[in-house]
Amino acid sequence: MGKPHGDDDRYAGGFWYGVKSKVKVPTDAVTTLDENFVDGGYLSDDGVTNSVDRDTTTVTAFGGDTVLNVTASKTETFQFGMLETSKDTMAFVYGADNVTGTDDAFVVKHNAKDNPRLVDVFEFAMTGDRVKRIVIPDGQVSDLDDVTYADGDAIVYTPTITAYPDSAGNTAYEYIAKVAAGTSAQAEAAGLAVYDDESAPSLDKAAVTTDSTDSAEATA
Repeated sequence: MGKPHGDDDRYAGGFWYGVKSKVKVPTDAVTTLDENFVDGGYLSDDGVTNSVDRDTTTVTAFGGDTVLNVTASKTETFQFGMLETSKDTMAFVYGADNVTGTDDAFVVKHNAKDNPRLVDVFEFAMTGDRVKRIVIPDGQVSDLDDVTYADGDAIVYTPTITAYPDSAGNTAYEYIAKVAAGTSAQAEAAGLAVYDDESAPSLDKAAVTTDSTDSAEATA
């Protein structure tokens, strides 16, 4: 994923985050993201790793047969590499309260303060003229891999988001939709989402065309 450029400056995917009290949580794959979401910039070619860790309790019957597995706890995380050293990226990684200054000159403070709880969104272009949007309605940066500074290598910040259950008990949502480039009546009649370079919602960063399916594969 990340934001590799395609034809006409289209993108293959991206990451956005927003303060919970200031953004509307997306509920589908294609609706334009709230303007208060912040673009997370370029992501590394390692993509996004979604991990689920379940702690289960096994119930056995007399005689030793396993009859039930009960989930005692579940933790879901998302890990990815961020390639941009910008004020917005640093605010996500280290917490907005720890970043001060302007876009051109800013200070990042390292401390033990907890990162804020945010709404996080990943978008992917997929094969078959489809897009996927993963929404984490209540996420928090809970870990950060070592940051290496070396000649000739890009600086990569690799945070891990822990996804907490929302009011419905869900830690994340995956929305998938078929899309069609252009504004053809046939596409509209088929019930497909239709967009162009001018009117594309957030999918201007996950656009596909009928003749570029191969380049639109998700590279997570």
